Amino acid sequence: MIAPEVSLEGIGFSRIAGVDEAGRGACAGPLVIAAVILPRSDSGVDLSECVDSKSLSEEERERRFDRVREVALAYSIIEVPATEIDEVGLHISNLTGMRRALSTLDPAADYALTDGYAIDGLTIPNLAVWKGDSVSRSIGAASILAKVTRDRIMRALAIEYPHYGLEIHKGYVTAAHTSALLAHGPSNIHRFSFANIAALS
Repeated sequence: MIAPEVSLEGIGFSRIAGVDEAGRGACAGPLVIAAVILPRSDSGVDLSECVDSKSLSEEERERRFDRVREVALAYSIIEVPATEIDEVGLHISNLTGMRRALSTLDPAADYALTDGYAIDGLTIPNLAVWKGDSVSRSIGAASILAKVTRDRIMRALAIEYPHYGLEIHKGYVTAAHTSALLAHGPSNIHRFSFANIAALS
């Protein structure tokens, strides 16, 4: 399968940004969105380590995080807090965060590839790619940046909010997280617009 970047480069685009998020399904902590512009496919730069972060160990993701930042022409990482998600909703938060991440790239992108969600309101063309983090290196790179950044945030929050085991489940719904919520109630980093948290508040 030809990577979407190769096809786009063939018709004249040169600064193709991949955009992806981490934490969409979590009921605690922020949504983190990253945008990355990698060198062209024919640049000679080794881009083989820009793959879907879900297939990697935590240690390998950390190593590739540094590699992506090293080779990227530009990258941006945006954090959307739980309070903003509660105010405007998850979908709007995701789209707004993607726009913000793209708008802060320097140099600016001339095309955007996203993992599954098209973005309206952009001044550049964009394409939603099904399973984009596994077929597009730029989306895969954005996935790595978003995932590692969010995991670091959740480990830090676990020190501040020690009752929930955030360093283990990273804010996603698990039996252990649910038990902690029943015992201690939700905190201000939980998403009260989510049904399981709303039921406890």
